[in-house]
Amino acid sequence: MSLTIKLHISNHSNFLAQPKIHQNPTKILPKYIYQTNPLRPIVLNQTKMSSISSQSKRVIKNSLIDPDGGSLIDLVVPENERNLRVSEAESLPKIRLTKIDLEWVHVLSEGWASPLKGFMRENEYLQSLHFNSLRLADGSFVNMSLPIVLAIDDKAKDDIGSSPNVALVAPNGDLVAILRSIEIYKHNKEERIARTWGTTAPGLPYAEEVITPAGNWLIGGELEVLKEIKYNDGLDQYRISPKELRKEFDRREADAVFAFQLRNPVHNGHALLMNDTRQRLLDMGYKNPILLLHPLGGFTKADDVPLDVRMEQHSKVLEDGVLDPETTVVAIFPSPMHYAGPTEVQWHAKARINAGANFYIVGRDPAGMGHPTEKRDLYDPDHGKKVLSMAPGLEKLNILPFRVAAYDTMAKKMSFFDPSRAKDFLFISGTKMRSFARTGENPPDGFMCPGGWKVLVNYYASLQEVESKQPATVSA
Repeated sequence: MSLTIKLHISNHSNFLAQPKIHQNPTKILPKYIYQTNPLRPIVLNQTKMSSISSQSKRVIKNSLIDPDGGSLIDLVVPENERNLRVSEAESLPKIRLTKIDLEWVHVLSEGWASPLKGFMRENEYLQSLHFNSLRLADGSFVNMSLPIVLAIDDKAKDDIGSSPNVALVAPNGDLVAILRSIEIYKHNKEERIARTWGTTAPGLPYAEEVITPAGNWLIGGELEVLKEIKYNDGLDQYRISPKELRKEFDRREADAVFAFQLRNPVHNGHALLMNDTRQRLLDMGYKNPILLLHPLGGFTKADDVPLDVRMEQHSKVLEDGVLDPETTVVAIFPSPMHYAGPTEVQWHAKARINAGANFYIVGRDPAGMGHPTEKRDLYDPDHGKKVLSMAPGLEKLNILPFRVAAYDTMAKKMSFFDPSRAKDFLFISGTKMRSFARTGENPPDGFMCPGGWKVLVNYYASLQEVESKQPATVSA
């Protein structure tokens, strides 16, 4: 699919040059959404900047919470040590990573899972699987609701032999990392699936893609990543690490950061929730709350809108002024998606703590999906926000349950649902939204900004064009 992303250009003259896009001859890459550095405020308060300059460029620290474990983990090898580590890695037994394994290396390397320093050993795995948390050396707990593990098969286990260290190799053959002081233990897939999803029903996307075909062993150890993970898809500038995000929140003098996790296009109901949250924080006395609009960028199921299309759609939301670019940071969260409901939403919240967010917006059925074999939700829609308010290790995070938004047929816009006139509201599900876009049918006026809706319509039109060119199959 060919994408054209219109540049959202700042009027401010102090912009950075656009980085070069890696040329991939097999795919047309999308253009960057912003010509400027996406982390710089699009509108700068000159008085505020002059004040900082007059104080010898003093960095004003925000009041954001500390990362889990007290310090942010960074597992990327310093550049002056890289050649030595690469030489060592070349001599070690090799483990070939899948695309999703590489996404987890990315997550670990930047500290999203702090204080984890690598793929889980057995004691960490069992704590995560059974308690959704890890006990630290000082007796305190941090949340860790999803096991972050690396599976290997019998042959890989035999090839490793007695070596204490192994090298990790990307799907394309590039050396990625060294895993040190390794521990190999059994991979009980049924237990892992049952405890993560609460069911072993067939059709769980992540389980079928990752766990079921995986090897019967898990390997843990301390991770040394040879260089920053890049995808060369034209979107790497939006894969902003927790360390970089914290620096940006300091530059913007944020006194609160509220994170919004999503894996779908942003409609005006989402925007209503985000704008309302900012106003609530202002009413609470905060002076400069900043929104972290944080779409998930790892594995998603086949019928979800692809990341590049979502990023283009998000750019239109900012371009059309539905969200304020001055108070919004758009970045990609590199984690794969499990669709594990109340279990997974804890991971989504915990990772944003490490990025500096002290408020987390949660709504109906976060990280949920329909039951794979029955016509019902897999999880109770209210359990996600209830679990977040009780989850061990998330006590320092402020959970902001949002009110239900729907299309108000009287006001002809997305509004908060009013039970006293329920008949006036229309609920448009993600499935219904995708159906509109596939058929080219317009949703009600005020459901989504026109520019964002056009992105979706164009995507589904291009998808149908590709499908129409596929040769028909004839069954005997």
